[in-house]
Amino acid sequence: MALAVQEGYEIPYKTAMGRCINAQSDSESDYVKAVYGIGEIIQNRQSKLWLQWNSIFMLTKNYHVHKNYIKILHKFSNMVIEERKKEIMNDNNKIDNNNNDDDINFGKKKRLAFLDLLIEASKEGTVLTNEDIREEVDTFMFEGHDTTSAAISWTLFLLGSHPEIQNRVVEELDQIFGNDRECPATMKNLLDMKYLECCIKDALRLYPSVPMMARSVTEDVIIGNYTVPAGTTALIMTYMLHRNSAIFPKPEQFNPDNFLPENCNGRHPYSYIPFSAGPRNCIGQKFAILEEKAVLSKILRTYKIEAVDRREDLTLLGELILRPKDGLKVRITKRI
Repeated sequence: MALAVQEGYEIPYKTAMGRCINAQSDSESDYVKAVYGIGEIIQNRQSKLWLQWNSIFMLTKNYHVHKNYIKILHKFSNMVIEERKKEIMNDNNKIDNNNNDDDINFGKKKRLAFLDLLIEASKEGTVLTNEDIREEVDTFMFEGHDTTSAAISWTLFLLGSHPEIQNRVVEELDQIFGNDRECPATMKNLLDMKYLECCIKDALRLYPSVPMMARSVTEDVIIGNYTVPAGTTALIMTYMLHRNSAIFPKPEQFNPDNFLPENCNGRHPYSYIPFSAGPRNCIGQKFAILEEKAVLSKILRTYKIEAVDRREDLTLLGELILRPKDGLKVRITKRI
């Protein structure tokens, strides 16, 4: 599933920064290694109570490694921000120099990267420093790369385990694209992939990219005979929540029909929360689904996927994201 992981880096970075980091050809770059390294250190600190105190963490070797990773990440992001600011300034100067009263500009307005939008906002009276911009882009990047690559990998694995469902997806893609295997998907094409979206959603139900999430309880809450006091940190186990047989019959079965419109009617909105819910839900959830549909549709139009492993043989690790201990193995053959 290396392709899914690499695309998981490349797509959000192109969207957020308007830049390529060549994750597919340079998976050993300092930036990519720093992203993975910082994730491992965070996971290690979360799992060891004594490391959560900065005074103790600063005495460890990982503290200095952590500082070096942060330096690499911030240096790269700051460099891209400065370069993009100069490019925007040069582009604006060219437009001003070329325009006169007789000029009429035609053509579609260029879509701006997330970084461009932040830079534009900083010029229009919003007080955004370079650090503010970098933090926003870093949030988008860190939250968006591993989660989407995991969702793509699990969906491919499940489709490879259920050829009859994979065939239904391919039939839908054939209806959208005909016999054309090369034509890039448009936004309309992506929105027409209704059944593929159901497959992605049920894959996220069985294997949510974020298997648990924490929320701070701001007021006393009574649950049954118990009172959860304000100030408590509550852990929501998404992996278990999505296996409620009262909501999803045969909860362990991969069944995209769970998300057909007629089966979603009346379902409690918090019974399925792969992107969290409420005011702190995932800002990029719609983008994530579109990204996953774009990558999966391209793969499935070109290749047939067969799962090598059985689901019951997998060992799952609940780290920052839900991942299989030994990866997911699939067999890929050219689709005829």
